[in-house]
Amino acid sequence: MAFELEAHARAIERDGYTIIRDFMDAARLAEVRRVLGFYLGTHSGRNPFEGHRTERVYTLVARGKVFWDIALDARVLALCDRFLLPGCLLTASQAICIRPGEQPQAFHHDDTFYTVPRPRPMISLSTIAAVDRFSAENGGTEILPGSHLWGGDWSSRAAASKPVTVDMPAGACVVFSGALVHRGGANRSALPRLAFSNQYCQPWARQQENFMLGVPPEVARQMPERLQQMLGYSIYPPFMGQLTASHPLKALEAGFANPVRAQAAAAGARLPE
Repeated sequence: MAFELEAHARAIERDGYTIIRDFMDAARLAEVRRVLGFYLGTHSGRNPFEGHRTERVYTLVARGKVFWDIALDARVLALCDRFLLPGCLLTASQAICIRPGEQPQAFHHDDTFYTVPRPRPMISLSTIAAVDRFSAENGGTEILPGSHLWGGDWSSRAAASKPVTVDMPAGACVVFSGALVHRGGANRSALPRLAFSNQYCQPWARQQENFMLGVPPEVARQMPERLQQMLGYSIYPPFMGQLTASHPLKALEAGFANPVRAQAAAAGARLPE
């Protein structure tokens, strides 16, 4: 099925979200499940926002090559190119498993920590991909269409609004503005609801996850260069992100020596003096 970029972009502009129904095929879903199987079932959330009956696995791009391909999905990147500046970054990459008995999450928007007044131009673009089918019974994401255009009164407006459940099959993906007000729904079913979220942000914005520390360098070295750049091994002109006046990609080169350490050694200085 051809990807209709203009139709999806118009839906995001109008409603704040769109759904790519054929985002993952059966083979990719199976590989996602295989990789996540190593990590799921070990802990629950630490607060009501994470969800006391919800499990999250962070830094997915460090855990399986399948998540490299998904983070670089051409359809999602085409939407990023439409709404974000060149050189956009990956800001979050996490799995979310909502277990039976979980309560609804608080309404929020994914770019809440950016202090630019609402309504505002897009700072981030989010995706949530369904590994299990999303429904009103199992904790499917609940959204408030058009709320990406709301101002600073979004919280009171959300309290007075009726959300719409994103009902989509396993393998589908909802793509939405970081300003869209939404929440994880209550899981009233007998089974967990598994999904994962990749989020992208403007190249000048601070990322939610510190991937340059979270992704081991030996893993980052194997990634496609575009993904390396999206983790933060990149420069936003003229020099945002520089590594001691050099390009940060040099840090992934074989034999890289930290320039501050090398300069100190050459000068006979201690770190720190």
